[in-house]
Amino acid sequence: MESTTEQVIGQTRKWIKEVVIACNFCPFAAREVKRDSIHYQVEWSPTVETALSVLQQECKRLDDRPDVETILIIFPDTFQDFYQYLDLVGMAEHLLKRKGYVGTYQVASFHPQYRFSGAPADDAANFTNRSVYPMLHLLREASIEAALRKYPDPDSIPASNIEFARNKGFTYMKMLRDTCLQAD
Repeated sequence: MESTTEQVIGQTRKWIKEVVIACNFCPFAAREVKRDSIHYQVEWSPTVETALSVLQQECKRLDDRPDVETILIIFPDTFQDFYQYLDLVGMAEHLLKRKGYVGTYQVASFHPQYRFSGAPADDAANFTNRSVYPMLHLLREASIEAALRKYPDPDSIPASNIEFARNKGFTYMKMLRDTCLQAD
């Protein structure tokens, strides 16, 4: 059965609530979910060129819509190869630089096969960035900076996330993430 845009968004929302927020991987995500300030853009079968064009369009959305805090560009059936996806992330960062968005927006990366440099594939810590689909997360830098100023020890977030995931273990973290792909 093929997924629909609504199903992909529903699965992504479930992943945000049941993994990102429930595991406290991003202590700022719950606020944006409650505010309904996340825009979900699902792109079916784009090329690298169209994916970058969409990224640029979504930067314009952030320019024009202050009520949209963050955007997830979701690729449910492309960029499945993690290393090709990393090439896309590099090109996305270059695009932001070329278009003058450095310091305004930044791209965070999430992928079902995310793997930290030097980490084994079965390191549970990888699940801190393993999502249900490949996606580019477009964030407002000013909002990140403001949130981090209010957080008691922002430098501890990555290490705490890694420790949490490793304590839970690979099997648990995989099950938690994979459950988000199941229909409600």
